[in-house]
Amino acid sequence: MTAPGRRSSTFTRLLRHGFTDPSAAERLLDGAELAELRADPVLLEALGATADPDLALHGLVQLLEAQPDPTARQELLDTLIAAKPLRDRLLGVLGASEALGDHLARHAGDWQALVTYEPRDLHRGVEEFERGLAEATDPVSLRVAYRRCLLSIAARDVCGTIDVAETAAELADLATATLRAALALAEAAAPEDAARCRLAVIAMGKCGGHELNYVSDVDVIFVGEAVESPVGGEDTDETKAMRAATSLAAHMMRICSETTVEGSIWPVDANLRPEGRNGPLVRTLSSHVAYYQRWAKTWEFQALLKARPVAGDPGLGAEYVAALQPLVWQAADRENFVPDVQKMRRRVVETIPVAEVDRQLKLGPGGLRDVEFAVQLLQLVHGRADTSLHSGTTLDALEALAAGGYVGRTDAAQLDEAYRFLRSMEHRIQLHRLRRTHLVPEDEADLRRLGRSLGLRTDPVTGLLRAWKRHASVVRRLHEKLFYRPLLDAVAQLAPGEARLSPEAARERMVALGYADPAAALRHLEALASGVTRKAAIQRTLLPVLLGWFADSADPDAGLLNFRKVSDALGKTPWYLRLLRDEGAAAENLARVLSAGRLAPDLLMRAPEAVALLGDG
Repeated sequence: MTAPGRRSSTFTRLLRHGFTDPSAAERLLDGAELAELRADPVLLEALGATADPDLALHGLVQLLEAQPDPTARQELLDTLIAAKPLRDRLLGVLGASEALGDHLARHAGDWQALVTYEPRDLHRGVEEFERGLAEATDPVSLRVAYRRCLLSIAARDVCGTIDVAETAAELADLATATLRAALALAEAAAPEDAARCRLAVIAMGKCGGHELNYVSDVDVIFVGEAVESPVGGEDTDETKAMRAATSLAAHMMRICSETTVEGSIWPVDANLRPEGRNGPLVRTLSSHVAYYQRWAKTWEFQALLKARPVAGDPGLGAEYVAALQPLVWQAADRENFVPDVQKMRRRVVETIPVAEVDRQLKLGPGGLRDVEFAVQLLQLVHGRADTSLHSGTTLDALEALAAGGYVGRTDAAQLDEAYRFLRSMEHRIQLHRLRRTHLVPEDEADLRRLGRSLGLRTDPVTGLLRAWKRHASVVRRLHEKLFYRPLLDAVAQLAPGEARLSPEAARERMVALGYADPAAALRHLEALASGVTRKAAIQRTLLPVLLGWFADSADPDAGLLNFRKVSDALGKTPWYLRLLRDEGAAAENLARVLSAGRLAPDLLMRAPEAVALLGDG
């Protein structure tokens, strides 16, 4: 018996291994379920390696209690003792996901899905997931099979067998297999409808881009056609075919979205279709093409970047992509293209509740969406001439942009690192309870588990918050300048040995920004950014921001020309350089004044003291 006032050696060891409630953990370890493992030092080490040792231990006891008989319980215990890969996988999941721990307690044999550890098991694809879902005969059994497959992804994710990009790709492959299984169930329930139509399911968003979250809406678009009859028969009436296809599509969506005793899988969202929720759920291919040719907005072409056929009729899906992809790469020719994309981004930020802005991983300033918007904007501008940029996956597209000189390699590497860290945070937050959220938690215990899940063990909360703020700051600093900085490198040639924008690519980018005379604009940039003077160095820092402000004005050419005139006239005066370097508000006001008309630079040069007043608005 432990002497009064002294801690037991087990209590101390539990604290050392990361338990936050050693008393409760000690009681669980003393229980009958863990009698054979109590003295095994490997167990405590394995629990201590998890994101939340207390949660992992509780989940393990729950799982042992759920085993149907002593033989099954002994099999689990023996495997835990003998197989380190299984032990790491199982305890890793139990320590990271309360939701998957509850699933294992309800389906006590599913832990065996984690036993195999072979090279072919490291990167599962659609076919493997289809085999895992093959026995599902109704929505409930499909949910159980889906969670079992999800368990295998989560286990390899938390153990580091697959990285964040591979995890996201596997989640998209599992979603593809699930959509196919759900459509098969819908067709089996209505064979007459299935015989009347061809139906293709097009994945959009993160599923289409092969970069899905653990819990996310799965965005889709449906394409339908009437079935052509055999020789001598009659074609199916198009109205009847569309009615049948709509019924199948709606049933498929319900199978995935509806809540059962096993919960739901995820919502299937078809609101990216033409006319959104006000438009028909299923359209023919010709109707889709007509809409995008006549009525589609800029953001709709941006969304089509990630369109990918995933289920239903593969031939029809391929026809859809072949018909619409050429339209995507013409989007940058639309009037006000860049301002439209940037306004859409600002509109998204404005919809975030004020109380959530500082906790938003996805939509807030410096969040995931900033990286995605910047990458997509550059893809749309340069993808018409360069097919290497046609990837729907953010990190792959970013790599291609860097390889082609459209983005500086250092900027691309920093964005890649930041995006991976932010996505890892998002994954682990969602994995805990399998809930759709992009908010960083406020609770200390949640932050601790999140930090530990990302490998931060010494001071997980402080380390997590510091790393998050650092990566968000990088994204905030780069996401808009990413579009403008390579223009300076192209004309000033300040990065020897690094791929730079070609003259044609630089011209394309200036046209996309709204410059009517891109050649003259590039000459102005060269004059402003070249050289080793203090003025040139300050202007190279400021120009990416100024170019953004000029692009938002009615006459970008006038704004840039006027800035060059003022810079040539006043650029050697110390107070003017201090103004540009120190006064963010003054620089923005200067840009707005210079965009206002031809008289603005003349007035400023005649009365230079007026420039100093710009800091006051």
